[in-house]
Amino acid sequence: MKGITLLALSIFSTAFLSFTPLNKKYIVIDAGHGGNDCGSVYAHFTEKDITLSIARQIQKLSGMQNQYEVILIRNEDTYPSLSERTTQINKLNPAMVISLHVNTSLQKETSMHGTEIYVQNSEDSKQLAGKIYKKFKVRKIEERNNLHMLRETKAPAVLVELGFINNSADRAYITSENGQKEIAQKFVDIINGN
Repeated sequence: MKGITLLALSIFSTAFLSFTPLNKKYIVIDAGHGGNDCGSVYAHFTEKDITLSIARQIQKLSGMQNQYEVILIRNEDTYPSLSERTTQINKLNPAMVISLHVNTSLQKETSMHGTEIYVQNSEDSKQLAGKIYKKFKVRKIEERNNLHMLRETKAPAVLVELGFINNSADRAYITSENGQKEIAQKFVDIINGN
């Protein structure tokens, strides 16, 4: 009887452990702004809504798998402060952090377009930026030590300006359902190492 109990316990343990990944990594997606902070605005489009929509798409497209879990800093229209965001990130100790933003310029309509990536002074952050560079039309990659998200986050982090809200082509792309899905899929591919 003791042998049967041990065998049953062994089978249960093996089955349980096979569904519980021991080394699951966290990937943090930070949808910039939120709540009373709209970020960049053009007509009825707001940075906070665009970044949240894309962050949700990334989480949805990453699906259920054993390698990692995508954690959203915000998954609704709230505004966690910058220090609340970095405190949460540092507690999670994620494999990577991608902070999503939308660019703007002083002009009502601008000819400037494309993605800008801001990085920490770390090899891992710069490598992550390099992977993003291969997937997006990147205008520039720049080290920024004065941005709270990059300065205070201990994990490899990048801040990505997805396009200019006041450029008609960028705006059409980052606000469309297809554009947002395509952007999200590119990030999922990057997370998956593709």
